[in-house]
Amino acid sequence: MDNNLILQVKIISPKNDIFTCPALSVSSVNSVGKFDILPQHANFITLIKDVPIIIKKTNHETVTFNFPLAIIYNNKNRVNIYTDIQYNLY
Repeated sequence: MDNNLILQVKIISPKNDIFTCPALSVSSVNSVGKFDILPQHANFITLIKDVPIIIKKTNHETVTFNFPLAIIYNNKNRVNIYTDIQYNLY
């Protein structure tokens, strides 16, 4: 499969890498609504709060993750999902 047609997805927590896999898409919902990240997607960053993140692997199986808080960052077909984020509201 052409590398320009796949995403390299990695889910990262401060303690370890949770998941790494080539994928066809990443889908979820942010404060604006539903979205899909596909290969060749524009740079993108969003905050996800307690909603499913669905990853469609290259074999067309889906894997679903749900985190209380996560940041999804896409740049040049690399999707990093940062989770177990600690924050304080002052």
